[in-house]
Amino acid sequence: MVLILGLAKNKNRCLIIAHRGASFDAPENTVAAIKLAWQMKSPASECDIHLSKDNKIMVMHDANTIRTTGVAMMIKDADSADLRKLDAGSFKAEKYKGEKVPYLEEFIETLTPAKKLFVEIKCGPEVLPYLEKVINDSGKRKQIVIIGFNWDVVSQAKKVFADIPVYWLVYSGQDDNKQWIPYSEDLIAKAKADSLDGLNVHYGALTADFVQKAHQAGLKIFVWTVDDRQDVEKMRSFAVDGITTNKPNLYIQNH
Repeated sequence: MVLILGLAKNKNRCLIIAHRGASFDAPENTVAAIKLAWQMKSPASECDIHLSKDNKIMVMHDANTIRTTGVAMMIKDADSADLRKLDAGSFKAEKYKGEKVPYLEEFIETLTPAKKLFVEIKCGPEVLPYLEKVINDSGKRKQIVIIGFNWDVVSQAKKVFADIPVYWLVYSGQDDNKQWIPYSEDLIAKAKADSLDGLNVHYGALTADFVQKAHQAGLKIFVWTVDDRQDVEKMRSFAVDGITTNKPNLYIQNH
């Protein structure tokens, strides 16, 4: 059965990216979540990273571990060995009890040749030399994509990783009337000027015209985080290059 207009075989394929792994069904940013995304035949997954006190790259969305582990630790102030003692799975379901806070290396190790990993940098540029080593040591450099909200981080990342796609995450927000604030074309110009490869935007404010102008500038457009079928159809009609979702199994052809 093909869902959502036959995503997997569309000539202008829109890449489906599992948000923090298959995070609707499994605990976000855990090895269980990314393995489930691959089982769901997701071609790509996303994860978030922070740098620990002992300079290990840890996979977690928040700077503080409290939300997903029940124990409050600031990742930047904690040694990786202590972070690894935390239970990052039970908050989702008892069957995931004992899931550890992963090292980035563990996520990369799950990549088979056709898969992509979008690595969102949640900390500052201090992580870049350590990230470069992890990526180089992995032997899977061509399968990595780097994203981030912080302009200084993504700008510096592109200088370090000239051959790796780097996309700037952008959120425009809503006005007082709960109307989406349109994305400015200045974003396209700024990304282009620093040799970034594209933008990764919240889908709410996106228009087909903005996508077209970005493509004309040679940039790709990815969107986050889309869990509704109608919204997916709308984004695909805009010809976006990729969609990040918590539910990758809803939008991928089942073989």
